[in-house]
Amino acid sequence: MTLSDRDLAFLAFEGEWRRHAGAKEEAIRAEFGLTPARYYQVLGRLIDTPDALAHDPMLVRRLRRRRDDAADQHRSRLGRAASR
Repeated sequence: MTLSDRDLAFLAFEGEWRRHAGAKEEAIRAEFGLTPARYYQVLGRLIDTPDALAHDPMLVRRLRRRRDDAADQHRSRLGRAASR
């Protein structure tokens, strides 16, 4: 698989999104015309590809860690709620 222009734009955006004025969600809508939920679905699949990892290993590893940490926190909250 080769990275598309859109894939490269997603990775560039994630690397530099703080440069955009306003909230990240607003920047996602303005830049890509996607809802934030859809953007994160696509980004999640993208960062699991070997091509994305080869393109920018530090960024992709950081994004994977952030995603995995969020999933762990979510599971932890669900576990605590179920034990009540």
